[in-house]
Amino acid sequence: QAGLVSPECPEQLLIALEPEAASIYCRKLRLHQLIDLSCKPLAKGLAPEHPIDSSFRQAREQLRRSRHSRTFLVESGMGELWSEMQAGDRYIVADCGGGTVDLTVHQIEKPQGTLKELYKASGGPYGAVGVDLAFEQLLCHIFGADFISTFKAKRPAAWVDLTIAFEARKRAAAPARASALNISLPFSFIDFYRKHRGQNVETALKRSNVNFVKWSSQGMLRMSPEAMSELFQPTISQIIKHIDDLLQKPEVQGIKFLFLVGGFAESPMLQRAVQAAFGSACRVLVPQDVGLTILKGAVLFGLDPTIVRVRRSPLSYGVGVLNKFVEGKHPREKLLVKGGRSWCTDVFERFVTVDQSVALGEVVQRRYCPARPGQRRTIINIYCSASDDALYITDPGVRKCGTVSLELDELGQPSGARREIRATMQFGDTEIKVTAMDISTAKTVRASIDFLSN
Repeated sequence: QAGLVSPECPEQLLIALEPEAASIYCRKLRLHQLIDLSCKPLAKGLAPEHPIDSSFRQAREQLRRSRHSRTFLVESGMGELWSEMQAGDRYIVADCGGGTVDLTVHQIEKPQGTLKELYKASGGPYGAVGVDLAFEQLLCHIFGADFISTFKAKRPAAWVDLTIAFEARKRAAAPARASALNISLPFSFIDFYRKHRGQNVETALKRSNVNFVKWSSQGMLRMSPEAMSELFQPTISQIIKHIDDLLQKPEVQGIKFLFLVGGFAESPMLQRAVQAAFGSACRVLVPQDVGLTILKGAVLFGLDPTIVRVRRSPLSYGVGVLNKFVEGKHPREKLLVKGGRSWCTDVFERFVTVDQSVALGEVVQRRYCPARPGQRRTIINIYCSASDDALYITDPGVRKCGTVSLELDELGQPSGARREIRATMQFGDTEIKVTAMDISTAKTVRASIDFLSN
């Protein structure tokens, strides 16, 4: 519908999972293109005064000069980091974006250099926007939630200006910072508050008794480093917990590297917290130009989509079918009598279960018969579930994610002849390819399902 590719050539569009793209790019980096947080000891719980030493400054400058070069896409060999990896080494990529944090776990396979996904991609709403929401809650506490709601509705442009001003200060926040952070309040905010409340913002700030936030005569909120740190803590704590929960799983033991990527990974606050939590267990690495990691990795994935050889299915996938009704096994409410035969309706027949390993190109086939003789069309509904024990398509959490409709041409066969439909699902790619074929006529229809959807 977006016109990215023509309907005749849908295979020209590839879908890449963001943390997977980051993983593909990170494995090609050289050591001078990485910041190794684990090499920097914490000083009294704070990051060192110079978070990037002279060698990293030189590397940054070198990377800046070659930023427009495309050599990172066409290098035949792996980077120096690759030389440190052995077959079986495992690493985590934490994609810390604006809205969510997504984690993926890969294992290196040598000598071909392909990747195997060890645990299904997981994530949560722990992105940088959580810090913005914490700032909005602080404003609500100081000036009143009703006023902030009214101001956002009546002065949307000024609200955007305020959020932009906070974004700039948020990026400047660092654990070792000692000076206050000034956030400009738009004049329309100050004026609107005076008209709405009948008092100035300085009075509201004093009455709120908010610690570490003062008013500046230049029309700014002066936030101490402690106040800014409090805004970060809820979001960062959730990210640390999410990574820690993943590390506790049996299939994710022996992690060697933890890559931080995505826009939020640029934050020194997040870097310091991850370093403190996991630096002793594995090497915590941040690529230079971390915000472009996913974009570059997506290009590499497009050049070689077979680089990830084994994935984990994020959901259970199957079809809805009619099975012969078995008394005592199937519930009575699922009984359907047609043509003198008893059927159990709404049966969820799984092709693959959640978190099951699926190799690239792996195919699962099933054979079905039309429900009644002379049927001119068969419709195969495809369902998915986050559970591995769903029995019926009406069970909680089961939803339809696709449909394949196959026209059945009339055959010159006896009316009682058995007719078979072969349903095929091909897994392991970023999309599931579904095929239904009429065995009698070889007529085939195809469909694709987003393998990455939840």
